[in-house]
Amino acid sequence: MNRFLSGILLLLLLASPVCAQKQQSVSSLKSQREKTLKELEQTKQMLQQTKKNETATVNKLNILSRDIQTRKRLINDLNYEIMGLDREMDELTRKRDSLQSDLESLKLDYARLVRESHYAQMDQSPLLFILSAKDFQQMVRRVRYMQEVQQFRKLQVARIENTQAEIDTQNELLQENKLSKEDAVRTHRVQQDNLARDEKKQKAMLNELKKKESTLLAQQKKQQKKADELNRKIEELIAKEVSNSKGKTLSKEQTLIAGGFEKNKGRLPMPVEKGYITGHFGIQAHATLDKVTVDNKGIYIQTTAGSQARAVYDGEVTSCFVMGGTTAVIIQHGTYRTVYSGLQTVSVKKGDKVKAKQNIGKIYSDPDQDNSTILFFQIWQDKTILNPENWLAK
Repeated sequence: MNRFLSGILLLLLLASPVCAQKQQSVSSLKSQREKTLKELEQTKQMLQQTKKNETATVNKLNILSRDIQTRKRLINDLNYEIMGLDREMDELTRKRDSLQSDLESLKLDYARLVRESHYAQMDQSPLLFILSAKDFQQMVRRVRYMQEVQQFRKLQVARIENTQAEIDTQNELLQENKLSKEDAVRTHRVQQDNLARDEKKQKAMLNELKKKESTLLAQQKKQQKKADELNRKIEELIAKEVSNSKGKTLSKEQTLIAGGFEKNKGRLPMPVEKGYITGHFGIQAHATLDKVTVDNKGIYIQTTAGSQARAVYDGEVTSCFVMGGTTAVIIQHGTYRTVYSGLQTVSVKKGDKVKAKQNIGKIYSDPDQDNSTILFFQIWQDKTILNPENWLAK
């Protein structure tokens, strides 16, 4: 009887059901994969919106280079995802095998219990087993013993059923992981093929563009001249706005906005819903021309045709002006200002109050630049120009 009592105590102290949750790293990598695939779909859309010919252009090269960069990141993430799935499958297999071993032990214990009950004639003649006691005290002990045995048998059956259910769960998770790995491997193979194709295109495009170096250099000088004129105009307008406000105290609302703008450094939304930076702030090497640099007073963000520019924070429109065939908008955020240039149409005017992520105008798609849709974006603190990449969310 003591043997069965100790068995019951052991059963009650056994470990709780096995946790079957997947590692967070694998699920986050899968989520990142979906996000990166959407980025690739976006660059594909941009390439489709370029002029319908095979002529190499700087715009096509920029989009293709971005596509290659994104695809390499995706392939790297897929490698980690596959390794993570392998680790998970190993762990799930170990858990399943351990549970299978526990199940076999439980079945053996249960079979032994049934045999011993049979030998003691408890199953065939429980009443005879009780009445055959030598005295009343032994009879009471036998009654209690039979009750404990029956309870233990019920617990053993429940334990066997629960362990079998956990084994079934582990097998289901293993099957899910196997399918996930097959999907990841298949995607990896496709992306490797696409990367090889894109790198081949990039190489051919670079060779073609190098043959047009003199033409590209002339275009670059023309674009830099337009950019310099735009920057001078913006600088003059902002200097004038700052001078006009000199000596004036910011209103309570403006002070709050300035403080909020500053606190959100590194977390401001992109001034377009979808897009990526093609021209970084400061002096940068030209994409195709050797020994040629460009001095960017802001950042250039490429997006898809028809996209809207949007305010990165609450503020007030202080200027809307046309230059070079497109419109620029300046929004004040207390002591800070943001500039949105390259708009085809605008939906705000001077004096309007705007909210963060509010659309302010449609971005121009330039037919002379292979239908590229690019927003030029700046951030100023009074008369000092800042690097927008330090302020926008990554």
